[in-house]
Amino acid sequence: MTRIEFIDQLIAEVSIAALTNPADYENAADAASRETWSLPVSGNFKIHWMLERGKRHLFFYLATQTAKKYKIKAISLNQKFDHYFKLIDYMDKAFEKIVDENPDEFAGVDPYKLFGSKIDAGFAYDPLGKDITYDAEQEVIVKP
Repeated sequence: MTRIEFIDQLIAEVSIAALTNPADYENAADAASRETWSLPVSGNFKIHWMLERGKRHLFFYLATQTAKKYKIKAISLNQKFDHYFKLIDYMDKAFEKIVDENPDEFAGVDPYKLFGSKIDAGFAYDPLGKDITYDAEQEVIVKP
């Protein structure tokens, strides 16, 4: 999914009248990219979570717009403001959970590289049992 396709998908999924500025969608795409992977991205898992993070940032923009318009006499705005932050908190917790459950997807490395390297002790013996640990041609085995 390219950046343009990503922004189009965000507009299709979260087209709210309060978000009339196209820069909001572009900023949400940039923020989602900074949190997850660089665009273009492929794979259903990555596309799904990029979109989820993009939506989260759009809802945060709506919450900040609501906060700016907050008035003491308008009680309903307070509830709207609270609902946005509950939704943002829920989305953040879901993202934290998926990062914990799938570290290989977010690490940007091959799964076998996540757990460090195995370095042997270096002790070596020939077939007769003679210690050859300190011979010049003896090397310590390092496996990723």
